[in-house]
Amino acid sequence: MGERDDYKFLKIKDAISAINQKVNLIGVVIELGFPKTTRGTDFFCSVKIVDESYPKPGIPVNFFMAHMENLPTVGSPGDIIQLSRVVMKTHNDGVYALFNKKFSSFALYEGKNGEDFLPYQCSLFRPRDHDSKFIAGMRKWLVDFHVDEGVNTFSFLREMREGQHANLVCKILHVCEIAKNEWMALVWDGTDSPPISINTNPEHKMDEQLPLQLEPSPPLSRDLLRTFPTVGTILRVIIDKVNQKHVLHLLNTGEWVKFISILCEVHAGLWCGVLTPFTKLRYLSNEDHFVLACQRSYNERLSLKLGRIPYWCFPWCSQITGLTLLTSYMISVFASFSHFLYA
Repeated sequence: MGERDDYKFLKIKDAISAINQKVNLIGVVIELGFPKTTRGTDFFCSVKIVDESYPKPGIPVNFFMAHMENLPTVGSPGDIIQLSRVVMKTHNDGVYALFNKKFSSFALYEGKNGEDFLPYQCSLFRPRDHDSKFIAGMRKWLVDFHVDEGVNTFSFLREMREGQHANLVCKILHVCEIAKNEWMALVWDGTDSPPISINTNPEHKMDEQLPLQLEPSPPLSRDLLRTFPTVGTILRVIIDKVNQKHVLHLLNTGEWVKFISILCEVHAGLWCGVLTPFTKLRYLSNEDHFVLACQRSYNERLSLKLGRIPYWCFPWCSQITGLTLLTSYMISVFASFSHFLYA
């Protein structure tokens, strides 16, 4: 494909039929994969893009680079990517675009809120006079675009299973550094994580007891804790040094995100989410039907007399005395409060 053909952008719906051909695409990044090493010497990452012709489900773009810093570092899901001379390929009945480090190029631009037309990152790419027209058109389309995947593509925190991967939709409550080169995000969806079976040994010494928190740093401040929701589990998501550069700037407090294929583990009796090389991230808008349903459910639980008690504490026993009921209630409140602080 000659240089003069760089302006011939294909719509994604047309590109998926151009198998084994080099094409130019411009799309919106809705999903980010974390970088990882290949079996050889290259580094790999994948992003999923959409455009007006193919808003659902979009197509993956796979990047292979000799150095990790050359991989695209998307500033935010919803940013715009311009791709030149990528090759359309198929795998397991799916179609994807392959970025070849020898002849492909890319440029990343800010999304719908961007004000200029200069890329904030590019590879083998020279800005051109007419690029602004394509970027402006994509930003205009983005104003009314929302990703809506339906209700069958995610799990609630209450459905987590130890050792299994899950697609969790959560709200970012807080991000903090808990140790050198190790960060933690606290996330929430309004549901209660399942109870954990803890095998105790009465012969354990006091210094072998399960901790109330995993982090060696001081606990979160009381003022911060007061801003957290009082119903539902708050889950730790551990971010290691490898993923910091590519993840931290995407986890903005108050945003709703979807962790795709996050590993659910139990550390010292506490639920944690673990990012793996196969984990991906995408944003959800505040108008997404799931986000609205979570907020509505949260408000309903707050209005109920026993709404703050974890779901797994029900059903109540019917033949109990008032004292037993009061004791059970206090235990349940303590369990809910423990989830709020430590789960």
